[in-house]
Amino acid sequence: MRPLIFLILLASSTLQAAGLPAVQTGDLIFHTSRSAQSLAVQRATGSPYSHMGVILLQNGQPCVFEAVKTVRCTPLANWIARGEGGHFVLKRLRAAPDAGAQAKLQNAARAFVGRPYDLTFEWSDQRIYCSELVWKLYDRALGIRIGELQQLRDFKLDDAAVRAKMRERYGEKVPLAEPVISPVAMFESVLLVEVLRR
Repeated sequence: MRPLIFLILLASSTLQAAGLPAVQTGDLIFHTSRSAQSLAVQRATGSPYSHMGVILLQNGQPCVFEAVKTVRCTPLANWIARGEGGHFVLKRLRAAPDAGAQAKLQNAARAFVGRPYDLTFEWSDQRIYCSELVWKLYDRALGIRIGELQQLRDFKLDDAAVRAKMRERYGEKVPLAEPVISPVAMFESVLLVEVLRR
């Protein structure tokens, strides 16, 4: 049996024994963050899901590759526990990545490890935010673009919580034309199917 496939099967059986969901490398996972900016993200995007990541293997164990203070892989159980009420939604490409595609995702992820979190949601690689990380990972590893890019001006910016957070981050110079990919744009992509909601 090929090593990667063996590790995936082993990780899946270990997760089930621990009461965690069976996941695959490349699965997208969404939850409602408890971060200081979560409410503003929810109101700006009209979605309860304010944070997301992608499942990867680290030392043979599944983790959530995410952008937080820095880009890192967080053990799956820890990531789930960090969300509001332990609730999450797991989604997967309709044509799930095979072992070769999963290896490409793993390899491409290395370029992002340690990048600082982007508080101003700029479309550059110097700093990076959660949905941007997953979007760029899939685009660069597999040439797949999950979700439609928008501009900052396309979001609900008149909400009081959103306005307050934007003043904190941008002052009076809000880059309304900045390209942005939101968690909800990826969540609603027709390329994905829901695997589990808990």
